[in-house]
Amino acid sequence: MTHTTSPDSSVSNPVEALASVFSIDSLLTSDEREWQQKARAFAQERITPVIEDDFENKYFRRELIAELGATGFLGMHITGYGCAGASAVSYGAVCLELEAADSGWRTFVSVQGSLAMSAIAKFGSEQQKNDLLPRMARGEVVGCFALTEPDGGSDPAGMHTTAVRDGDDWVISGAKRWIGLASVADIAIVWAQTEDGVRGFIVPTTSEGFTATPIDGKLAMRASIQCDIELDGARVSEAMRLPKALGLRGPFSCLNEARYGIIWGVMGAARSCLEAALGRSIEREVFGGPIGRFQLTQDKLAGMLLEYQKGALLALHIGRQKDAGTLDPAQISVGKLNNVREAIAIAGTARSILGGDGVTSEFPVMRHMANLEAVRTYEGTDEIHTLVIGRALTGIAAFK
Repeated sequence: MTHTTSPDSSVSNPVEALASVFSIDSLLTSDEREWQQKARAFAQERITPVIEDDFENKYFRRELIAELGATGFLGMHITGYGCAGASAVSYGAVCLELEAADSGWRTFVSVQGSLAMSAIAKFGSEQQKNDLLPRMARGEVVGCFALTEPDGGSDPAGMHTTAVRDGDDWVISGAKRWIGLASVADIAIVWAQTEDGVRGFIVPTTSEGFTATPIDGKLAMRASIQCDIELDGARVSEAMRLPKALGLRGPFSCLNEARYGIIWGVMGAARSCLEAALGRSIEREVFGGPIGRFQLTQDKLAGMLLEYQKGALLALHIGRQKDAGTLDPAQISVGKLNNVREAIAIAGTARSILGGDGVTSEFPVMRHMANLEAVRTYEGTDEIHTLVIGRALTGIAAFK
């Protein structure tokens, strides 16, 4: 059966139609909404018009870095040192809007702010923080976070990269893989095994023995940069070691900051896909009318909306917990596992509503689908987050 009534002209705009059913905007404070609207405007004006070409051409638009710094988005959740000191919810809302344009640009903000800058803010000396964080917040210095290695990223305790003390210096040797921004970064936060356990180091990318090579052949994150890093006896002074980073607590703490941004960000990609599918369901006519009048199509749209709404509310709930200081790390795994999985499902359903046109760059859906598969892997795979949740439930670690 189908409805025979014509579509309501009041919902012909997919953005307005979606907002009429659910909009997270009304749940935000005025300050949070101000950050959100600034990010939405930046995404729509500076990223969306060029992202399809950039994705196709594997082009990273470096000129946007300074503009992102000028907006205050870089390290915005850090207090002091030239950073905005914004709330966790404000940062999450910014991540959602940027990823609605493309995952690669939310990833840039995440690598710069949640990983590299957070490592310095949490574990650096006052001199390191005063020297680097203001310049990184302005986008004048770009950082990367070198943890994952070629053999895998899920077991950082087994990393092979080493740092050996030599007088007042450290000599770092090893390899890292899938390191975002490494070839355009000015500094790398490198994690390495020492005789006293895992430690973090600020390594200038101009250091002799440091080589970053962009990974080619990617079918996702094509408007972003991920690299292989070789460290062949790269030498840094003791002053470049992060003095408060002791053991794996250091990198894990930073990873949780990045995972938090993903919880919000992927809902932006999901919203973009849902808007595209909703708009097409009203415009595309078959069998004498728009496909949106068919029950099967409405079932798909309703299911997508439910999962988007639940994911956005979960992100907001986790953000409120983070701002209150009550967030358990296992809850971050709940958010990352659920929201990435559901964003991928929403993108797939949107593609089916778009039909054959859904695989073209006329619509953003296939680009989001490809990017989301990459997001699914980095900052913890589905399997790892499942086991984190399982450990929280049972008290038994099943990682080995």
